[in-house]
Amino acid sequence: MNFPLAAYMYRLQYIRRWSLMRSTTTENVAEHSFHVSLLTHMLCLIGNTYYDRKLNADHAATIALYHDAAEVFTGDIATPVKHNNPRLLANFREMENIAAKRLAAMAPPELQSIYANLLRPESEDEEQMELLRYVKAADCLDAYLKCAFEVASGNREFAVAKEQTLAKVKQMQLPEADYFLTHMAPSFEMSLDELSQLASDSD
Repeated sequence: MNFPLAAYMYRLQYIRRWSLMRSTTTENVAEHSFHVSLLTHMLCLIGNTYYDRKLNADHAATIALYHDAAEVFTGDIATPVKHNNPRLLANFREMENIAAKRLAAMAPPELQSIYANLLRPESEDEEQMELLRYVKAADCLDAYLKCAFEVASGNREFAVAKEQTLAKVKQMQLPEADYFLTHMAPSFEMSLDELSQLASDSD
């Protein structure tokens, strides 16, 4: 029997993000998922190293890889549309749940429960809920970094979104995210030559 889960996951590369915005560089959900996984792992390592956390960075990164997988069916609905009113948001969340169940059912039977938990992590598990905080923070950080890159490229289309996403990250009151904003985010607004100089100075 053929199980198409992986084939569907690969199709996330065809789902475009920021569809209402004029971008200098397009971004798809597959790229975004990788970036969120990378950032989630970093935030957890920062937490474990500087804030005495005991976070499973590897598991958090895996959850992050699948955090938008349902969009292969729903598409990426722009934030201003999705959050327009509570009823619309609730309906969209239900769509996501249905899509996640459909995706999990595409895995081999012995793996379906594992993928179901990755696609829609159990809310009763305290440790997993804690990791989801870092996934959410990484998701917001990635949006902020996209906005910062666009603005640094001279695209004023993202100026307001940059300030809004930055405020959203800070409202989370996650020290790891604040650390990232202070020590790592500024380099995203640098040119390649500036990055190379920064790397040389740190050698």
